[in-house]
Amino acid sequence: MIQLRSDCLVFETAAGHAIPCSAELVTIELIGEAAGLLDPEMIRNATAAVLHYFKEELNRQTVSVAEFSQALEQVLRGFGLTISSAGETLEPDNSPALDLRRLARDSGKNFELLFFPRLRDELRQQLKDSPRLVRCQGLRPCVKQLAGAQRWSGRCEFLSDQIVDYLRRCLSADFSTGECSLLVR
Repeated sequence: MIQLRSDCLVFETAAGHAIPCSAELVTIELIGEAAGLLDPEMIRNATAAVLHYFKEELNRQTVSVAEFSQALEQVLRGFGLTISSAGETLEPDNSPALDLRRLARDSGKNFELLFFPRLRDELRQQLKDSPRLVRCQGLRPCVKQLAGAQRWSGRCEFLSDQIVDYLRRCLSADFSTGECSLLVR
């Protein structure tokens, strides 16, 4: 048997054909024209999650196109995309994103004294409307600014993990009821 590339699966079509193909190509084909409206990084992450699910968690190399599209749809909904199964159109969630870079800039030199409380306040503001998704953007530049670093370092990595962990804890403490996802970029 020929070994597949790590980013490929064997897709079974409705006609019964088995076609080895890159999961990313199948994703782009399934999403269609809406792919141009979405963040390419989000599509890659969703595809990687579905690929990992089938290959690593279910230990499968062969999946039907329907199974793959259903799993992909579930992941994209988790990212806050509205999916219409009739036309298979995807619409990004246009809710405002929490700008981490702005919070870091506004916190000045006393980042730990001001940044984390302001971050929690901003998160609470976003949670007032009971969203399905809370988006935070600008993590990397935020961390570099707070750490006073020109290049990414171990300290930056630690601070990045600390911020994401803090966001998760705040989300679970302030929004324990309902279903809400956190997307940090």
